[in-house]
Amino acid sequence: MSLIQALNWRYAVKRMNGEKVPQEKVNAILEATRLSASSMGLQPYTVLVIEDEELRREIQKVAFNQPQIVEASHLLIFAAWDNITEEQVTEYINQMATERGVAPETLNDFKSSLVGIVTRNTPEQNFQWAARQAYIAFGTAIAAAATEQVDATPMEGFNATALDELLNLKEKGLRSVTLLPLGYRDEANDWLANQKKVRREKEKLFLQVA
Repeated sequence: MSLIQALNWRYAVKRMNGEKVPQEKVNAILEATRLSASSMGLQPYTVLVIEDEELRREIQKVAFNQPQIVEASHLLIFAAWDNITEEQVTEYINQMATERGVAPETLNDFKSSLVGIVTRNTPEQNFQWAARQAYIAFGTAIAAAATEQVDATPMEGFNATALDELLNLKEKGLRSVTLLPLGYRDEANDWLANQKKVRREKEKLFLQVA
């Protein structure tokens, strides 16, 4: 299945059937998410992978009781770093040096540039930037799930403050941004399952600038 075919196949599933997604498919989706684009490669977010049914029932309570959360096989929570620190930048630079086989000192200019950005910003500005980076990975995960023919429902409808408290995310330096249940559509009970996909016409969506 091509990417275009996969994107035509996918939709925001409203009901799932509880069937487990094979681990190799989950792993492929997570690996695509790990390889997603990120500004400067920093990836200032964490993706929580939740299978536990009891915990998902608790999460459902702070997500307007959306059924997909408990009907899914897995729930991904994209959580951005609450702030970005010089220590986190240093850790990233050291990883880059190790993986590329270079001395960390050769990356000092890049490090200084990145440190300058995050220290110039307020913590809230850093969080907002991190959240936008999380959204890039979120989109990659949605597309990756489609190529695996795994259904996924992008969700912003939840009480982020309550979810962060439930999962102790503040103590981890994280704030929840989006949810992504993974599973399989329940066509018999999903009113959207057989509806035609509606998207803006390309002539209106794309503007060719000379």
